[in-house]
Amino acid sequence: MAWEYVKQALDLLAQEQGTVIKEWGGRTPIALVYPNSYYIGMSNLGFQTIYGLLNRYENIVCERAFASWQHGRKRDHNQDINWLSLETQHSLNEFAVLAFSISYELDYFNVVQILKACDIPLLAKDRDDRYPLLIAGGPPVTANPEPLAPIFDYFAIGEAEVILPSLVDILVEKVQDSRLSLLEALSRLPGIYTPNFGIQEITKRQWVQNIDAFPTVSTVLTPNTEFGELYLMEISRGCNRGCRFCLAGCIFKPMRWRSKEKIMEAAKDGLNYRKRFGLVGAAISDHPQIEDIVSELTNLGADISLSSLRIKPLSKAVLEAISNGITRTITLAPEAGSERLRKVINKGISQDDILAAVELAADNGIKHLKLYFMIGLPTETDGDIRQLAQLALAAREIIDKKRAATRLTINVTPFIPKAQTPFQWLPLVAPDVIDNRISIIKSALTKKRIKLKCDSSKWSLVQGVLARGDAKLCNVFSKMRKTTLAEWNRAMAECGLSAEQYILRQISPDEPLPWARIDSGTSQEKLIRELSVALA
Repeated sequence: MAWEYVKQALDLLAQEQGTVIKEWGGRTPIALVYPNSYYIGMSNLGFQTIYGLLNRYENIVCERAFASWQHGRKRDHNQDINWLSLETQHSLNEFAVLAFSISYELDYFNVVQILKACDIPLLAKDRDDRYPLLIAGGPPVTANPEPLAPIFDYFAIGEAEVILPSLVDILVEKVQDSRLSLLEALSRLPGIYTPNFGIQEITKRQWVQNIDAFPTVSTVLTPNTEFGELYLMEISRGCNRGCRFCLAGCIFKPMRWRSKEKIMEAAKDGLNYRKRFGLVGAAISDHPQIEDIVSELTNLGADISLSSLRIKPLSKAVLEAISNGITRTITLAPEAGSERLRKVINKGISQDDILAAVELAADNGIKHLKLYFMIGLPTETDGDIRQLAQLALAAREIIDKKRAATRLTINVTPFIPKAQTPFQWLPLVAPDVIDNRISIIKSALTKKRIKLKCDSSKWSLVQGVLARGDAKLCNVFSKMRKTTLAEWNRAMAECGLSAEQYILRQISPDEPLPWARIDSGTSQEKLIRELSVALA
């Protein structure tokens, strides 16, 4: 099996551009681990950025590792777990540090499986100087690291660009020292949370003030990923729209724009690798210079793809640039089907805005329009769901009149209350209710030339538990023999835990929260005020 993994790694490396391979001698080896497949991990611009940042240090050798070498886009909870680095196929337990980049709560299960595959003790208290130090970062652990707290030696709370310099200095300086000496030094750094060492004080989220100082573009290019034909460029970070459900809007504050000059500088370099550019950011079309940026990219001969567009305002110039490209696909996110629910979540758009955006997309020859919705939002009723279906039908009717060949896809995802957001105290809607509401949508859209894609309500329940969980969940991880719903439920019951105590109930604002040691930059008082306004 090991030789098969090596062959797969060599095949992937042969198709990459930008890979960094260094000699280990005299350098501190760090494995940057994405706990899912290669295909999904290499689609993540943040993961690629950290890889590039670490390899800029002469005294660091950073190699990538993934839960599997799978090429498919589907997340497989029971994929064949890999334990080798990609660049030189070293076993992960040979590295000084394992740095996990986590973007999705359900990947916590793969973190556990990777450690088991490497024969690394799961709990931090059971590891001594023979084993690598373990660090984790990413949106879910920045919001709430507690479900993984017994496993990791330390967490990076916030954005890597500002945390890495002092972190690397200490790792290089003290790599030969004892684990306790390293943890003592790391615990004093801003943005570093060491749950198993020392007195636990509040850890403040760190963020980059000037994103122009840190180019965030594709570091390694490969065809074996979601965006294999694109050169990715981050043009903004954060969001100032204030949607009450949005974790990204809360933990990537404040809103920051990359300057047009830096974007064009990156684009001219990117043209050496790809003719198609993917612009990345939570609020791309809000960029004050977006039309100039798109115009100049088009003049350079670039084909443009955007991760998503704001419904209001929807730039005609941006739409035209997309419609002249190869993909001609856009994603719009109404989030909720009714006017009332959009006010609850502070979305700030009307049905007229949504349908006007659909019409504009059809007018501009868009081949594929995707509309993204959540169900199970606070105060939602079956009536709101029927309005969602009616909105989808109205969109299809407009498209048929304008450009019948345009495909329409409705993506429906169960809403999950996330830590550090105004809705962090609210319960998740039970899976049977979610399934019933999905059935209402399916019945209304049957044979209407609308594709419906829905996430699993039962796995969303598990994700909700992990998003709002505490350190007791680590016992559940340790007792699971494989990653299935049946195993999860069995292990939860064996540990005396239930979804009801974590996510199927409303939490009192007076109740201590597991993530209270993390300061996201937004006060609890402000979150409570936003919740009160929403429910009013």
